[in-house]
Amino acid sequence: MRNPTIKDVAKSSGVSLKTVSRVINREASVRADTREKVERTIEALGYQPNPSARGLRSTHAYAIGLVYDNPNAHYVISMQEGVLSACRERGFGLQIHPCDSSSPALARELCALVERNRLAGLVLAPPMSEQHELVSTLSKHGIDFVRIISSREDPHDGSPCVYVDDRSAAYAITEHLIQLGHKRIGFLWGEPHHRSSPERYQGYADALKDYGIVQDKKLVLPGRYAFDDGFRGARKLLALKDPPTAIFGSNDEIAAGVLAAARSSGLDVPWDLSIAGFEDSPFSKQAWPALTTARQSTGEIGRHAALHLMADLQRENGEGFAEPSNECFVPELVVRGSTAPPKNNTPKTAAPRAGQPRKA
Repeated sequence: MRNPTIKDVAKSSGVSLKTVSRVINREASVRADTREKVERTIEALGYQPNPSARGLRSTHAYAIGLVYDNPNAHYVISMQEGVLSACRERGFGLQIHPCDSSSPALARELCALVERNRLAGLVLAPPMSEQHELVSTLSKHGIDFVRIISSREDPHDGSPCVYVDDRSAAYAITEHLIQLGHKRIGFLWGEPHHRSSPERYQGYADALKDYGIVQDKKLVLPGRYAFDDGFRGARKLLALKDPPTAIFGSNDEIAAGVLAAARSSGLDVPWDLSIAGFEDSPFSKQAWPALTTARQSTGEIGRHAALHLMADLQRENGEGFAEPSNECFVPELVVRGSTAPPKNNTPKTAAPRAGQPRKA
């Protein structure tokens, strides 16, 4: 069976093609009863507007772009699926655009992308979303966008965003390890130009401080969000004279590398070494034992960022009135088999140091 066309919708509704087009484009000139009749017909027939043709017929663009630079395939796929679900829900097309976030020509590249493909706006994933110069250039060129950023609170900086509270989630992971009885907890960074890396480190550092544990700088190593860096970093930490009893990797790929390093050293996880990651990617579920981590709803984050962008566009076109508010996501602690009390240590119900309440 062929897909229904706009002509089928017009015929079944008893209205003109122009009226159907006006309903699809959400023009205010259509009477409420006519709009309702056409929308019921569209739903009954399962008609899907063609975003490209729709954009050519209208003064408004009906496709958006997702811009990312991330080597983590799980993150990229989840983000794409989330943004795409919002596009399907609102009848928008989607242009996927991987890029090099370090390119000096990135701003020109994205401006050309929007113009060439007649995009209504962009969803910016980290780290592009956290580059102030890039954001400023896009704003100066009148390009609509929504950023996905790592932040403990709404930045209120005039640029729309969806923000992820990595710091509080990292605090919860570190607190979990402390309450199991661990005092020597290693930390492996991701890329420093991703704001999530310093935010996750700060959550780790805050938890140690609040529980009165002096941080040993030898237990903190730089790196990337990659399996190999987790493996190499763990081998360095485990070779210390006084090695950690637990290691917190800034993402699940790093934590999976730590697990491989522990196995290669003949350690029994979690009894010889506890391991925690971040994001709840397939690495965390497929590892043995499964990894304690922080569940980050990447797909939902992408979906809400796209809906935020579309709401902004609708408001600019006179179809919406209230300015959408920035949304916060807090990754949730997921405790699995990779963490346990250290050997020869009975876990105690630890509490933050007096005068320093637990951070939210």
